[in-house]
Order: sequence, then structure tokens, then C-alpha cells
Amino acid sequence: MRALPGLRGLRGPPPALRLPLLLLCLLAGERRSWADRNTTASPLTSLPIPEVMMTKYSNLSLKSRNISLTASPLTSLPIPEVMMTTYSNLFLESHNLSLTEHSSVTVEKNVTLERPSAIELTCQFTTSGDVNSVNVTWKKGDEQLKNYHVRATGGILYTQYKFPIINSEQLGSYSCFFEEEKERRGTFNFGVPEVQGKNKPLITYVGDSVVLVCKCQHCAPLNWTWYSGNRSVQVPLDLHMNEKYAINGTSANETRLKIMQLSEDDKGSYWCHAVFQLGESQESVELVVISYLVPLKPFLGIVVEVILLVAIILFCEMHTQKKKMHTDDGKEFEQVEQLKSDDSNGIENNAPRHRKNEAMSQ
Repeated sequence: MRALPGLRGLRGPPPALRLPLLLLCLLAGERRSWADRNTTASPLTSLPIPEVMMTKYSNLSLKSRNISLTASPLTSLPIPEVMMTTYSNLFLESHNLSLTEHSSVTVEKNVTLERPSAIELTCQFTTSGDVNSVNVTWKKGDEQLKNYHVRATGGILYTQYKFPIINSEQLGSYSCFFEEEKERRGTFNFGVPEVQGKNKPLITYVGDSVVLVCKCQHCAPLNWTWYSGNRSVQVPLDLHMNEKYAINGTSANETRLKIMQLSEDDKGSYWCHAVFQLGESQESVELVVISYLVPLKPFLGIVVEVILLVAIILFCEMHTQKKKMHTDDGKEFEQVEQLKSDDSNGIENNAPRHRKNEAMSQ
């Protein structure tokens, strides 16, 4: 029985077209799956790549530059506190200064740092006037600072500035200013510890050995280095090539330079350099090398002076004695002549007397 044309079912594609159609379907499905895999993930459901990198490199130091945001010092977390939170592993250094309306000169405080630190500076200003009329500012050198705290309690005004010091460029002077009728200033001077040497020249002799010492009180430098020469031209001492020098020390805050078989060419200035995480500090030691004849020169001069003095005394004594002898000889000669004259006068005087006596007797 034949089916009616209107009720005939749909025919499938011819066998020759079935394989190409199947390949097209597979390609379309694969393309849709690839597009689904490359869609952007929601920031709330997956970790973005920058956070992955920050998590991976969390041990690195974070440096923020060109930050110009200004937050309210009393209502929100200011930028310095954000930085302090970032550098929370740093050692905290807190320093205070007190000023009054009668302060006529700058109040200063010197602070030494040998390693990166978190700094908290506080200035206190006491006034009998209205604290709300006092203008408060902070400066580093001539550069004005921002993001500092200001609060008042009675007649006392407090201001606080927090920041980290992690390199030598951040060292220097930080000042707080209170401007009422006059300007009052408090300054914190930050620097690396100072090295101390011998202030007076060290005098020694040719052929001897000498030890030069440098110390750093209450600090431990990372490294010590010795140089010779003046301040403008300094030559590092080569300890490996020259056996004339030896460097040692009893502790980390002390260094000793030993110089052996001294000659007059070794005299001059020797500089010790202490290296810290935040910079370097140096000090000089003056060395004077003399021969053994040098201290004998004053003694020889004294001996010569004594000899000359004795010779002059002897010469004067001899001259006096000789003069005295000539004087005595002259006196003796005069006495002899006087005696001769007296004798002759006596004989002449006796002759008239005899004649007179003879005449009277007659």
C-alpha cells in the first residue's frame, strides 16, 4: 500500500551530506566551550592576578611613591599610619619635645639610628592663650609635611607625626612649628651613630708598632673599613697584599688597626669608616712618627747650654783672678817704692839732727 504524499515523513539528509554536518556540529560545540572557559571571572569569586603576585612576593619590601592624598587627622586613618601598618615589623622609636609660649630659642633633640625604624614624633606646646588660634605645621628641612595629628587638652596643644625611616635620604631634621604671636620651633635631628677616635695625635718612634682604635658607643656597625690619607683623598688599606697592617677588634662596636715596622712615611691621618644600614660614619686618628734623635735634641741643647755657661763662668773667673793678680803686683810695687822712699828720707833727716846735736854740745 502506498502512502499518501501529504502524510509522507521527513527524509534525512542524503548519506553524502551526513558526515560534513556532523563535523560542523562538533566544531560549533567546541567553540562555545572555549568561549565559556575564557570569560572574565568575578572579582568576588576568584583571586585576581595582582593579589596572587602580592601573596607570592609578600616577603619583599613595599615602596609607595608620589602619594598626595590628605586624610583628616581626627576622623580617618591618615596615610602615615597606613605606611606604619605596612612597616609594622620595624622597631618603633618614640621621641618627645616640650615647648612653651616663653620659649625664645629652638628646642632641639639629636636622635641616632643605625637601622630602619618606625618613628613617632610628638611636640607639646603650653600656652596661656587660646589653643585654637595656634597654627601648627611640620617641616623636613624646608619641605612642608602633611598628615599629622593635632589635638588640644586645656591649655596644652599636642601634635604628632608618624613615618618610617628606611634609607639615608629620610635622615635629617624634622621640625614642628607653633605659630601664635611668635613662632616656636622644636627640631628632631636624625643621623647615624658617630664614631669616636683619639682626639690628640698619637706619637711613636721609627721601627716600633702602634695600634689605632675607633669605637662606636651603644651601636654595632655592619662593617669597619680603614683608610689612609686626608679627607679629600682617602686610600683603602690593602690588608691582603701588605703584611704591614692588621685589623681586629674585641667587640662589634670597636675596630683596631695595627701598623708594624713604622717609618717616617707612615705618619699622617688614618680614617675608620663604620657602615650602618642607614649610612656611614667616619673619624680620623692622627699618627706622628719620629726618630729617636728627636727627643734627644732638647737634651743635647741643654747640655750645650750648660757647657757654654760653665765656660763663660770659668773665663770670667780667670779674667778676675788675672786682674786681681795684676792689682796685687802693682800694690806690692808701690809699697816697695814707698818703703825705699821712706828709708831715704830717714837718712837725710838724721844728718841735720846729728849736726845740730854736735853744735849744741860744743
